[in-house]
Amino acid sequence: MSINDIFYNTPHPSNQPDHCKMQSKELPSPGTLYIVATPIGNLRDITLRALDILSAVDVMAAEDTRTTANLLRHYSINKKMMALHRHNENATVDKVASLLSRGQSVALVTDAGTPGISDPGGILVKLIREQGYKVVPVPGPSAAVCALSAAGITAPHFLFYGFLPASGGPRRRELEALKSQPYTIIFYEAPHRILECLTDLVEVLGDQRRITIARELTKLFETIHSCELRDASAWLQADPNRQKGEFVLLVSGAVAPNPAELPEQAQHILKLLLRDLPLKHAVTLSAEISGESKNTLYSQALLLQREQNQQK
Repeated sequence: MSINDIFYNTPHPSNQPDHCKMQSKELPSPGTLYIVATPIGNLRDITLRALDILSAVDVMAAEDTRTTANLLRHYSINKKMMALHRHNENATVDKVASLLSRGQSVALVTDAGTPGISDPGGILVKLIREQGYKVVPVPGPSAAVCALSAAGITAPHFLFYGFLPASGGPRRRELEALKSQPYTIIFYEAPHRILECLTDLVEVLGDQRRITIARELTKLFETIHSCELRDASAWLQADPNRQKGEFVLLVSGAVAPNPAELPEQAQHILKLLLRDLPLKHAVTLSAEISGESKNTLYSQALLLQREQNQQK
């Protein structure tokens, strides 16, 4: 008996509601683009629906055809493929549109995870939708959600950022822009930049925030470690193997300052300076005049700025 026999042909009680019954094997519709999520490591994480679509579409558009070929071989799928990656995505749109116009079905996949999520696909989907073709998501693995689910973070909201800029200056500028966000922020990072990234996180966000470092998710050496930012770099350097693999970083959001922590005089100085100076300059001068922590003053300044914007 095959897996299809087990999942598609097993009888169900007649009194079971429709939404609980296993649907029949899905066949792709003509002229439709399917956005198919694929495993981020463990090949068994692929969904039955994804296998249905990949088995039956006319053409697959893959980020790296060699990587996707390994997945297809594992499931005995033989499929015509075309390359679609960040260097040729714009140029490939017309090819995909031409296939769809002839009534063919196309599946878009990336090397791992969900297309368009820090991976190629967004441009294709936007332009194909604008041309009036149907786009159907086939959901599945995502490294960000996978890491978040196992991190034990209780905050109800999060902000997905993806990959920070590769070089230090632009990376720190992006972190400055994110510094005041009260949400858990999710980053992706490559192994050769992980230590530099952690250094910049500490420099810009401070060393007291919590971070969860998730690496090699769903793979043999999967690791999920939580600590304060000040301890993250030392933990990674304690074992060179911890610096290998693809990383998901989950950093706790900014905490609104307690006005009671700032003396009344320091708050007064800050408010006066904010009337005429840019926020960063006002904070620096306030710290020099009052002797209070620049981080505390910065957080308070952001809070005051938000209150002023809400009153406008």
